[in-house]
Amino acid sequence: MQISAKTDAQLYAVPRSVPQLPQPRDCETLYLWRCVLMPVVEGAHSWQALAQDLSHKGYGLGFCRGHLVILDEAGAPLCTGSSLGTPLRDLAARLGRPNVRAHANGVSGVLH
Repeated sequence: MQISAKTDAQLYAVPRSVPQLPQPRDCETLYLWRCVLMPVVEGAHSWQALAQDLSHKGYGLGFCRGHLVILDEAGAPLCTGSSLGTPLRDLAARLGRPNVRAHANGVSGVLH
């Protein structure tokens, strides 16, 4: 029986099938998203209302690696709340801690 030694990078590497955080976007794209999405985010009175209002605009709400993530219609990550100027900690302070149901990968989740 042969035992192989794995490096920390190999032990903690995330498989490709696990959702990743969105790639950084250019400032023009973020500005346009802020113009469209910030009134929705700032006007939300609960996490469920936020998810519903985003859904009416064609977007989704998810969580990945401790970040709020805005999703497109197909469920692909577009940007984080931080890149819009509203990190998860600020929303949690205003709306309360979100009740997140984790996916089987343990890295991402959705509102419960």
